[in-house]
Amino acid sequence: MQEVDVQQLGENIVSVLKTIFDPEIPVDIYELGLIYDVFVNENYEVKILMTLTSPNCPVAESLPLEVQEKIQTIDQVKEVEVELTFEPEWSKDLMSEEAKLELGML
Repeated sequence: MQEVDVQQLGENIVSVLKTIFDPEIPVDIYELGLIYDVFVNENYEVKILMTLTSPNCPVAESLPLEVQEKIQTIDQVKEVEVELTFEPEWSKDLMSEEAKLELGML
């Protein structure tokens, strides 16, 4: 297995996160602001802190699992933990300019 620096691995993780979409909104979960933080340690263990657009989100069970499964496919990643939080609560303010533009909010 080739060595990858932690920053590069973090960038790879973000690239994968940008392939995961909220089924109700045609924007990826990263640009939507659903990913609060990505932690990668020197052992290539990953922890992702994320939220959902609402606690009653229909994908509350499946979306974190999809995130975990897709990040786990990155060769260098040894372990993935996805933690779901609703603090702070998600709001449209967390969306990127790109997401707002895509949804006609700018």
